[in-house]
Amino acid sequence: MLFSKSLLTTLASTFLASTSLVAAADLPAIEVVGNKFFYSANGSQFYIKGVAYQADTANVTSGSTINDPLADFESCSRDIPYLQQVDTNVIRVYAVNTTLDHSQCMKALNDAGIYVIADLSSPEQSVNRLDPTWTVDLFQRYKDVIDMFANYTNVLGFFAGNEVTNNNTNTPASAFVKAALRDSKQYIKDQGYRSIPVGYSSNDDEDTRVPMADYFACGDDDVKADFYGINMYEWCGKSDFKTSGYQDRTSDFKNISVPIFFSEYGCNEVTPRLFTEVETLYGDDMTDVWSGGIVYMYFQETNNYGLVSIDGSSVSTRDDFNNYSSEIHKISPTSANTASYTAASTSLACPTNNKNWAAATVLPPTPDEDLCSCMNVANTCVVSSDVSSDDYADLFDYVCAYVSCDGISGNGTSGKYGSYSFCSAEEQLNFVLNLYYESNGGSSSDCDFSGSASVQSAVTQDGCSAALKEIGSIGTNTASDSATFTSGSASGSKTSSGSITSSGSKTSSGSKTSSSSKTSSKTSSKKNAAVSQNDLGFIQTLLTSFGTISVVASLGFALL
Repeated sequence: MLFSKSLLTTLASTFLASTSLVAAADLPAIEVVGNKFFYSANGSQFYIKGVAYQADTANVTSGSTINDPLADFESCSRDIPYLQQVDTNVIRVYAVNTTLDHSQCMKALNDAGIYVIADLSSPEQSVNRLDPTWTVDLFQRYKDVIDMFANYTNVLGFFAGNEVTNNNTNTPASAFVKAALRDSKQYIKDQGYRSIPVGYSSNDDEDTRVPMADYFACGDDDVKADFYGINMYEWCGKSDFKTSGYQDRTSDFKNISVPIFFSEYGCNEVTPRLFTEVETLYGDDMTDVWSGGIVYMYFQETNNYGLVSIDGSSVSTRDDFNNYSSEIHKISPTSANTASYTAASTSLACPTNNKNWAAATVLPPTPDEDLCSCMNVANTCVVSSDVSSDDYADLFDYVCAYVSCDGISGNGTSGKYGSYSFCSAEEQLNFVLNLYYESNGGSSSDCDFSGSASVQSAVTQDGCSAALKEIGSIGTNTASDSATFTSGSASGSKTSSGSITSSGSKTSSGSKTSSSSKTSSKTSSKKNAAVSQNDLGFIQTLLTSFGTISVVASLGFALL
């Protein structure tokens, strides 16, 4: 059914005008009790009847690679009436642009009775499954999103990651995502925001689906996920509870102690999609375990999952839309209430490591920008400013063959993380260059690297000295004292070269696993950080915060 631009504008205007009459109150926050969601206002159970809402195209007007649906009021006001037609109470957005304003769309969604679950990552900033890190810069991205949306009560929660671990070869990446989840929860608490749930969205891999859910749901409240989503595409066409696999999945997750739901669903192997799974998902066979789901997705694109097609300001509902509307309006799930509900389980044992699961329960440290800055200015030997970051890999390879680089590395399997594993690539490189320089006697020739490094006047600031001393010269100890860095300050003691007297012999203590780092393939006008190729050949894994050259492993809307 195709609507003209003028008719659509009239409908949207009428909708917004009518909702403004009842817009005085914000939606009540959704809270988590046991394995269920509840309205905070009256304690009645909340089931997610959601739609994934984000177009996978560039927002060229803002110069961003994110097409932020919550920052485009013309589009969201156009679409909200259609979301209401299919009884939507939640939308999921996969990435937001933190430089844009979201107030108009968030208010319109609030007035329409629609909550938001927002992913904290973005296409360019997320935990990379092949070379996972949890860094200062990535944590800042998460904090920026939280700050932008924390005061909207119709934010149901945040996803700390989406399908980062996607099979049994990259399970250690989950340790870094769980650290991101832990720190996001703590940041919300530290800022005095309301208790906004933070969870994780997983794929449905047969080897990892159960241990991954157990991993994110286990542990103390300050580290475990508040909810868990699984992107589920097992029910295709006409099926039933048993044949589809839903019965097995319900059995798999019956002991999960936090709310679990389909963070995406809607197999399109048979088109148009019939959505016969909806009645089962919200029926008695599943509602003891599951809290609803989010249909993938609103916009029709090349992957053929759309409920509607968009042509400028005109919306055309597809057969998928009509079929889903028919099914979602049939449901009448049983409802609990916090006044009488008692959670069957509030804790869960963490999975043991085996051939399909190898993520440590010891998590990476919380990124600390002050500590990185303290360390950085305390180095005498540092990389030259005219060296391209594309050339850092060669320097890491060379230096880490001679000194321990454990202080800047992180291992999600062993649970061992250097105290500077979250710092920037440049800061990490400065640390190991300086370590090499001092371990070889601290002469100027030990800080040359074919012209790629130079000596600076090192300063240990007063607010840094205790923490740096506790962490130690190779960066593997933990500091009980916090570091306080004063930008532009020269206070503190200047350090002289050659303060470390350890020998320059090779050590195997540095990590030597593979890295996703790349070097520039084209001639650069910047100085090449070349070292003798006879000294190379060591596999470099220590660019733990080199996010700009990572393979991004996130965002379901980009993966499907």
